[in-house]
Amino acid sequence: MARFLMATMPFAGHVNPALPIARKLVERGHEVWWYTGKRYQPKVEATGARYVPMRAARDFDGERVGEEFPEWAQARGIAQFKYALKHIFLDSGVGQLEDLTAILRDFPADVLVAENSFTGAPLLHWKGGPPWAVLGSTPLSIRSRDTAPFGLGMWPDSSRGGQVRNRALYWMFNHVLFRDVAAYANRVITGLGLPPVPDPLGTGTLSPYLYLQGTTPAFEYPRSDLPPQVHFIGPILPTPPAEFEPPAWWDDLEGERPVVHVTQGTVSTEASDLLVPTLRALAEEEVLVVATTGGAPVESLGLDTLPGNARVERFVPHHYLLPRVDVMVTNGGYNGVQGALAHGVPLVAAGTTEEKPEVCRRVEWAGAGINLRRQRPTPEQIRAAVRRVLDEPTFKQNARRVQADFANHDAPAEAAVLLEQLAETKQPLLRTGPATEHKARTL
Repeated sequence: MARFLMATMPFAGHVNPALPIARKLVERGHEVWWYTGKRYQPKVEATGARYVPMRAARDFDGERVGEEFPEWAQARGIAQFKYALKHIFLDSGVGQLEDLTAILRDFPADVLVAENSFTGAPLLHWKGGPPWAVLGSTPLSIRSRDTAPFGLGMWPDSSRGGQVRNRALYWMFNHVLFRDVAAYANRVITGLGLPPVPDPLGTGTLSPYLYLQGTTPAFEYPRSDLPPQVHFIGPILPTPPAEFEPPAWWDDLEGERPVVHVTQGTVSTEASDLLVPTLRALAEEEVLVVATTGGAPVESLGLDTLPGNARVERFVPHHYLLPRVDVMVTNGGYNGVQGALAHGVPLVAAGTTEEKPEVCRRVEWAGAGINLRRQRPTPEQIRAAVRRVLDEPTFKQNARRVQADFANHDAPAEAAVLLEQLAETKQPLLRTGPATEHKARTL
């Protein structure tokens, strides 16, 4: 039996992908402690892991991040992304380091398992902590000569000219656009008595031991310089609820009309961005629209009446809904997008906050949907995109190609085996060959 300490930022999209892995480790007889926000204690304990609270680090409600960090909510674009890096993630690292150090005195874990935005993990590693594994719960953000800097949402390019472009973009990213963030990161690092890191934004989250990327090559850019400790384990899909009571309209899904599902996840939930425009866009179309509000009351949509072809709920488990969906309209949450692709559902994507530009661009790159490249598309843009995805079979074919690649993996089991090997050897786990070769599909 090994001891694993898991650590996640208190966001649903960061906690949820780790749940099946924690459950699998417990099932295989290991002892698992999990450090995260109080809101997620019931979910953590349901896996069989022991919940450990945040004490020195700020424990905030990640599903109300706009209220918790009003300056973040008021910022836009790159300014919002930079604020998050500094004041939500980097600032949290100091308290996380203090908490993890205290936890390890009582629970000398064999391996720390942290998702890729958890800044306390590299700090603990540099302080001499246990072997550290990263769980990639966003698109792969590791620097590469074949890709532009993460966050810009740009198409990859491994040609000679593309690599020149990428080098120039990394220089501009590090020395101009995000110079202040890199300097801020190194102030946090040196404030802990550690030496500065030359590229804290590009290499800081890359564990030298093991990086578990929660997708497959069919939905990730190819990199000729992919670090050998990166392993694709497949999408980490949520465990379906044991009980599900379908809403009264559930039988409507079995009609002849195509089903369009629209969702904005649980963070960027401003209904006027995507939910309301989609309902208006498709009100006169021969489709059935299923909208979920991410937990907000249906009344929060601000509509006097709902279109006759719309069904709106706070939440519907994707495990039950997606097999009946023909197109999903989304703002680009990584877990939701991969859930759709795991069911072969093509997408219309529109998101420009957090990591969403990178997710939406990968939808476009994979040929599995349309990227509208904006936060608040017009009803006309949404209608045209949905109609195109329904009418052109290429999108469905590519979604099914990704689905087939996903089906080759069992992410919790693969993660558990690799983590067990790391706990036993305490040595980097390196791929014996290159990552699976893959190419972008163009339309």
